[in-house]
Amino acid sequence: MKVIVGLSGGVDSAVTAWLLKEQGHDVLGIFMKNWEDDDNSEYCSTREDLVDAVSVADHIGIDIEVVNFASEYKDRVFTYFLAEYQAGRTPNPDVLCNTEIKFAAFLDHAMRLGAEKIATGHYAGVRQFGGKFELLKGDDDTKDQSYFLHRLTQAQLSKAMFPLANLPKRVVREIAERERIPNFAKKDSTGICFIGERPFREFLERYLPKTPGKMITPEGENVGQHQGLAYYTLGQRGGLHIGGSRDGSGAPWYVAGKDMAANTLIVVQGREHPALRRSDVPMLNLHWISGVEPVAGSGYGAKTRYRQPDASCVYVPADATNANAMLEFSDGQWAPTPGQYAVLYRDNVCLGGGVIA
Repeated sequence: MKVIVGLSGGVDSAVTAWLLKEQGHDVLGIFMKNWEDDDNSEYCSTREDLVDAVSVADHIGIDIEVVNFASEYKDRVFTYFLAEYQAGRTPNPDVLCNTEIKFAAFLDHAMRLGAEKIATGHYAGVRQFGGKFELLKGDDDTKDQSYFLHRLTQAQLSKAMFPLANLPKRVVREIAERERIPNFAKKDSTGICFIGERPFREFLERYLPKTPGKMITPEGENVGQHQGLAYYTLGQRGGLHIGGSRDGSGAPWYVAGKDMAANTLIVVQGREHPALRRSDVPMLNLHWISGVEPVAGSGYGAKTRYRQPDASCVYVPADATNANAMLEFSDGQWAPTPGQYAVLYRDNVCLGGGVIA
């Protein structure tokens, strides 16, 4: 088939392209440029990534094209990203990057170039079952990225290939080194999707105003000052700068909540403080990959943040009693964060999910 691969400059997409070429596909690489505001910044690695992507394409023996989706990224992802932070929530731009850029703008561009499929270096799988396309977990539990792909549609999955679905990351690096792919030792990327790794609060301050206010305990004791509720997230430990210990334990402080109306940040001492646990997690803006809402009841697993094991839960649909759908966990989940995603699974099949309300 003609398969167009998103070549990011990283080792995962490089091995993805190599595998497809080895399987006999007609492979074209696309490098996406999606951020321009400070492209000369020390934190933006676009130029380095492009050099790596071109080197990989040359080594593998495929053509590569550079496409600029900066306008689409700003309109579809970054605007939402800022609005959510300003509202006191914590968005997950990686999920939107997949639904709006990699499997929308990029997919549309690839189809115009005559692609039959697109491929990415995600650790996830796709299969056709019962007339539907299912999103599967990657075999490597430590790298599974189905969480970030849970809002894909049937149309998007029907065009997707994930060649790394059954490979551990260790094997991917071994393949890259064995085949002398130039970036085999490159570190995995971190930071904001397509923007990169940089001091996060300093970055947000360029777009959102500082609105200082009090830090208080659940009992109302004033223990410090925050710089703006947008700069903090539930469960955050670092950067609070609260001196001393109020309970005598010397335990670190954590963000446990926000009062937007009063512009106060609620903080507690100790990671296992009850205020950081929640058994009922409400969801809105639901998306189900099959197009059909799961039946109410048990037998599901769910994640309320990436890189956590699935937790057993009961799914409760929205109705006249519940304004939002709900996940009910037997074990309280640690710091479920409004704006992040709760993702529902049945064994190794990702069903979809919603935004934590």
